[in-house]
Amino acid sequence: MRIPLILPILWLAATTAAAQTPAPPQTNKPNAFEKEILAFEASDRTNPPPKHAVLFVGSSSIRLWKTLAQDLPNRRVINRGFGGSQIADSIHFAERIVLPYEPATIVFYAGGNDLNAGKTPQVVFNDYKTFVAQVRAKLPDTKIAYISIAGNPARWSQIERVREANQLIQAYSRTLPGLSYIDTATAMLGTDGLPRPEIFVADKLHMNTNGYAIWTRVIREHLQQLDAEKKP
Repeated sequence: MRIPLILPILWLAATTAAAQTPAPPQTNKPNAFEKEILAFEASDRTNPPPKHAVLFVGSSSIRLWKTLAQDLPNRRVINRGFGGSQIADSIHFAERIVLPYEPATIVFYAGGNDLNAGKTPQVVFNDYKTFVAQVRAKLPDTKIAYISIAGNPARWSQIERVREANQLIQAYSRTLPGLSYIDTATAMLGTDGLPRPEIFVADKLHMNTNGYAIWTRVIREHLQQLDAEKKP
């Protein structure tokens, strides 16, 4: 009579174990980006980007940075931003548009679309940790610098979640060598603590040249600090 009890016990154990196993990051319909990723790969075949460069990857604020090479003329840079993407999408495509370049440094911007889609700051943080682990598994010496999620007028109602996600990632970046956090968000606010309207285009979400000038200054200084840390 005891034998039938084994099955419910085994089922309960399996269910509990499944519940304790973290789910993989949920991609933002990765097939939606396949055309862009294929275009990157086609470009790589005809004009291979340099190894050990500074790779900028992430969502539309990276994709729309058309003057990146001119703004950082003393750096070998690669732009692999794809608009609308979330952190999970960069994880999904890392084998194709991150790891092959063997970058010396990755400058990463994503997370705002995640929050806008309803993900919590903790999920954003967990997904970023997954991205870091994925890169470090293949490229243990690559530095990774996270650009703070911007507080923009179009999504200002989400600012508390933006700040929480930024704080989690900033604190995490202090715990591992080779990780860093780039605070562009503070410079994008006015003296009233609100987003500076003059740095955004009409959609009040994406930056204009004034906004990218801020990013250029802050990120250039950050990269210079990383260079200084490598010197004995």
